[in-house]
Amino acid sequence: MAFTTNATIASFGGKLFKLSHQSTTTGTPMAVNLYLPPQALANPTSPTKVPVLIYLSGLTCTPENCSEKGFFQHRASQVGLAVVYPDTSPRGLNLPGETASWDFGAGAGFYVDATRAPWSAGYRMESYVARELPAALFGDPEYGRYLDGARVSITGHSMGGHGALTLYLKNEGLYKSVSAFAPIANPVNCPWGQKAFAGYFGEEDKEEWKRHDATELVKGWKGKDLKALVDVGTADNFYKQGQLLPENFEKAAKEAGVTGLTVRYQEGYDHSYYFMATFSDEHVDHAAKHLGLL
Repeated sequence: MAFTTNATIASFGGKLFKLSHQSTTTGTPMAVNLYLPPQALANPTSPTKVPVLIYLSGLTCTPENCSEKGFFQHRASQVGLAVVYPDTSPRGLNLPGETASWDFGAGAGFYVDATRAPWSAGYRMESYVARELPAALFGDPEYGRYLDGARVSITGHSMGGHGALTLYLKNEGLYKSVSAFAPIANPVNCPWGQKAFAGYFGEEDKEEWKRHDATELVKGWKGKDLKALVDVGTADNFYKQGQLLPENFEKAAKEAGVTGLTVRYQEGYDHSYYFMATFSDEHVDHAAKHLGLL
């Protein structure tokens, strides 16, 4: 399905495109922002394809939040990396209770394919992010000519950090690396995850819950090098409240003999975009290294 270009904005020598398209996976129009660095745009008649970093946003966010406040474009423009900012859920399905709370439903798709009605009809963000959106972008006659679909990494914040870690662990070889800011790393054991998973999968199917939990998934991961970077702020109230549980993920990886995981506890930083903007260059560099740019 072709993309509609709703805005084009100059940013760090490249361009940010605000796009929308009709999704067959969610059954709704979906918004997505795409940043193309100057290296991709230098020769429009014969463009150079650049690697891609997919960024997954957190609860309540849209493609606008990080593209405006995360400053990923700064370092991406220097190393020659495209950045894709999907939305966090379908919009406009008008399901009962869809907008009743900020941590479930609209803006809170948790990057899973719901199995419980009515959410199973359109809340299929795992399939959308991992399959439909990349296929649509890489195959698009306008934007696909700038994107190297064989070189993709993934990152995210909070709920999006959960999404990045789980999609990476479930799809070995699809992404070259993963990173996360303050991820919900063990959702089966935190209030946010328990609420979302009960709604999307039902209270009873706890085994299905585990299939969408990075801490559970890493226990059986068969890869040799995780190629994962995780940053958590020590002043993050959600970390203090036990919503994130990165220590559980770190412990599970160590016990499973998984190597290549770096978890950094950043003193004094909170959950906000101030935290993310501070370390976004380093997360871009982490992806760039594994994408062959550094």
